Amino acid sequence: MKFEFEEFSSIEDLFLYMASIAPYMKQVLPITYYKGYLLSLVPISQLSTEILMMVYVKTEMSTGLIEFDISTRKYKTVQSIERADKNYFIIIKPKSTTLADKAIANLLNNQK
Repeated sequence: MKFEFEEFSSIEDLFLYMASIAPYMKQVLPITYYKGYLLSLVPISQLSTEILMMVYVKTEMSTGLIEFDISTRKYKTVQSIERADKNYFIIIKPKSTTLADKAIANLLNNQK
């Protein structure tokens, strides 16, 4: 498995990217918070999962349901999905994830 990387400078930029690649009518997307990275592993091709792109921002983030407004580039934690004109992300914090571990190790090796 090969990894490519795209780093964002802010949480808002990452949410904007994720909202733009979301399948039509997909209102809720999971995003992982793991080892100081807010990240998503996205297949580069729909036909193959051999190459994954890790889109990320190095930050702190709590888990929960996040409502994101594309037009204002603002986000907030909410208790439920209330509006069809907003994008929602579920921030999850796994105890361990081997795929993210491999991607982060690859990223750190590439930065040396």
